[in-house]
Amino acid sequence: MRKALMRSLLRALVMKEKIQTTEPKAKELRPQMEKLITRAKRNTLASRRLVSARLDRESAKKIFSVFAPRYEKRPGGYTRIIKLPPRGSDRAKMAIIEFVK
Repeated sequence: MRKALMRSLLRALVMKEKIQTTEPKAKELRPQMEKLITRAKRNTLASRRLVSARLDRESAKKIFSVFAPRYEKRPGGYTRIIKLPPRGSDRAKMAIIEFVK
């Protein structure tokens, strides 16, 4: 279940470039996304296979065509987490995770 949740969050973040989720999910999602983009910057066959294994075809294509060139000169820190007030219904800590421009 956890693997499917992370895959879904990764896909949503790639496609929308900004998502609102709980703070623990955002903190777990961040290092995975950072590693995928760092891998995509190499643009080798092995890196394409690794990224494609973790994401669907559409998301992987966007990582290589949009994010890898965007962050070519940046050594890391492609995402940021912005904390929000707790959710009203269950008081869960909320956050926005987005790509740095």
